[in-house]
Amino acid sequence: MATIYRCPQDGTRADVTSLTWCCPVCRGPWDLDFEPTGPLRAGELPGRVNSLWRYEEVLPLSSPATTLGEGRTPLVPLTATVSAKLDFLMPTLSFKDRGAVMLAELARRLAPERVVADSSGNAGTAVAAYCARAALPCTVYVPEGTSAKKTEQIRAHGARLEIVPGDREATARAARTAADAPGTFYASHVFNPYFLHGTKTYVYELWEELGGRLPDAIAVPVGNGTLLLGAALATAELLAQGLIDTRPALVAVQAEAVSPLAAAFHAGAEDLLGVTADATASPTLAEGIAIPRPPRARAILAAVRESGGTFLTVTEDQIRTAQRDLATRGFYVETTGVACWAAVGGWTDRSVVVPLCGAGLKTGLAD
Repeated sequence: MATIYRCPQDGTRADVTSLTWCCPVCRGPWDLDFEPTGPLRAGELPGRVNSLWRYEEVLPLSSPATTLGEGRTPLVPLTATVSAKLDFLMPTLSFKDRGAVMLAELARRLAPERVVADSSGNAGTAVAAYCARAALPCTVYVPEGTSAKKTEQIRAHGARLEIVPGDREATARAARTAADAPGTFYASHVFNPYFLHGTKTYVYELWEELGGRLPDAIAVPVGNGTLLLGAALATAELLAQGLIDTRPALVAVQAEAVSPLAAAFHAGAEDLLGVTADATASPTLAEGIAIPRPPRARAILAAVRESGGTFLTVTEDQIRTAQRDLATRGFYVETTGVACWAAVGGWTDRSVVVPLCGAGLKTGLAD
């Protein structure tokens, strides 16, 4: 079957060689109709490239020219039941490299006139770096108040930086307007499903590192849900390939200050509750997940329910405490990246993995 874009809402389809960044009918995000070329064979993996590209059978792209050696981050036990995957050790110091390399490689092959992206920081730094690697002109839109270290990193990679007054939602609107210009590739970690097929490698690595199994639960911080949806893709594929017997529960973590998905989940809703188009995010230390209107909300809620998982929220004080606690254990992690440790670090009844998503140098220590 050919790999194509498909709208999950109305079934509209588009060729992946087009620059159509969203469904032209409903303006929603694309899914990717994609069939792996074959099952993974664990015995063949040790001799392969030591990056996420070792899982080539299940990726929609292969033989990349833009790779920076992303993936294969360490898995380290924190307690008897809780382990951490150190995705802050990626080339741009966040897990967003997993998806950004897919977008940049796709853009390189399509040769657009320009690439645009929007971000609260980490996705922008990742897209800027991989576009630099691919020699693509890139503009990154970020909200005012984005960490100075992140904007410095974006500029260092040669990208043009557009600072947008307002919050993350205003930034997304500005980038989407720019994305409609002819000849533009929108490297959206939210709308382009190639990003999700990059983030799913997080779970393939867990499966390999744990000897062909997965933990009882996988906890992920959720704003736009790109890591969670990637995890859902991976667990479904591993189950379909007969490589796992059961899917782990997906535990989604949000900041209490900005938790529209948690509210909808616990109300039994299939979509967001009463969130208006002009909704804004309340201030939170977890800036990377401060998303009041995630475009893939329905898919995120469905994925958590189908896995038997749940939503948890954490307070600002819990985030501060978790960041300092991890630092005393040797891990200096940005404030968004400590949310899962704050939520499930005390679990003792089942095994769970938390991602340490971004380096503390990106935001500094919370006051």
